[in-house]
Amino acid sequence: MDHKAEKVILDAVREAAKDGRLSCTMARKLAEELKVTPASIGKACHQLQIKIKACELGCF
Repeated sequence: MDHKAEKVILDAVREAAKDGRLSCTMARKLAEELKVTPASIGKACHQLQIKIKACELGCF
């Protein structure tokens, strides 16, 4: 993944996260909207120290 795409993902995750947390539903929605894997969103969350909450499928 190139640097520009990674920045887009990080920015989207940062904007969507509330109080350092992101719901599983929102994480999967972001992945779909950005056309990336849920793992890419999980990696971004890890880098930003954002916790995934209410995980439904064990994707993260």
